[in-house]
Amino acid sequence: MIIIDYTDRRPIYEQIVERFQSLVLCGVLEKDAPLPSVRNLAMELSINPNTIQRAYTELERRGVIYAVKGKGNFVADMRALLSLREKEVKEEVGHLVRKAKEAGMTREDLNRLLDAAWTEEKRVQKEDATENDKNTVQTEASRQGVGGEADD
Repeated sequence: MIIIDYTDRRPIYEQIVERFQSLVLCGVLEKDAPLPSVRNLAMELSINPNTIQRAYTELERRGVIYAVKGKGNFVADMRALLSLREKEVKEEVGHLVRKAKEAGMTREDLNRLLDAAWTEEKRVQKEDATENDKNTVQTEASRQGVGGEADD
């Protein structure tokens, strides 16, 4: 579910925050779904529990999750966040349309660009999912001692 990219320049807690936000926004994690405990996720990812706690604190600050004392962390109602994201996208599209008109592009030209960008993004997401699946298999295999050098 959460994969850390150690080549990424961003701090690990930011990667965790981004990944949980994506999982919530795309509907993988639904409202009131429990998140793994700090300790369990830290052990699963082999990172310091303080890093997980920092990510959870940031997610709570952003309104993505809420904490229940003694029970854990849960996914918050994301309708407000989705509405805000939609508003941001609409504003960006408005800027894009103005730029396209200033550049002398037609509506059809812009639609072709959007279609191409949409198709490319779907391809990249599919590749990322495939890569994540490979990484998960490799991580699980290394945990189980599979795929290493043969014993003599």
